Amino acid sequence: MSDDSGLASYVAGQIDRSLSWKDVKWLQTITTLPILVKGVLTAEDARLSIQAGAAGIIVSNHGARQLDYVPATIMALEEVVKAAQGRVPVFLDGGVRRGTDVFKALALGASGIFIGRPVVFSLAAEGEAGIRKVLQMLRDEFELTMALSGCRSLKEITRDHIVADWDIPRPIPRL
Repeated sequence: MSDDSGLASYVAGQIDRSLSWKDVKWLQTITTLPILVKGVLTAEDARLSIQAGAAGIIVSNHGARQLDYVPATIMALEEVVKAAQGRVPVFLDGGVRRGTDVFKALALGASGIFIGRPVVFSLAAEGEAGIRKVLQMLRDEFELTMALSGCRSLKEITRDHIVADWDIPRPIPRL
């Protein structure tokens, strides 16, 4: 039996290990489109993205499919937003399942949110009607969350509206 999975070998063969921040600069020479760097989870990578000339940052763990121990995107978002210091928009990709998730991401400073699995699953289940249904559900939940939080516009959503899991002090376990 081989200690090498055919799928794992294929995926590994698709990754260009020579990629560097210089490639972001190179991309800018071949297109006039804005370059967004996806997969940013740390302040350091946010700063490097901006230094490389990225027009925006997408906080993403790629669905946690490649590495199962990466942080949830919502947990990395605030650090990346702070590091970007408003120089480029910061988007959240991943983990959005409810309208409250959209609200939380905006409160933590996201400029926008990408939605993947709920849309794809809805497409598979009910086609275009499923997509319309899930997007309307997310919108309705988001608008209800805004109303319950006293926000009449997106600009009124602030960090003060949420308590994140990491805001709550945890007792030190007794040994």
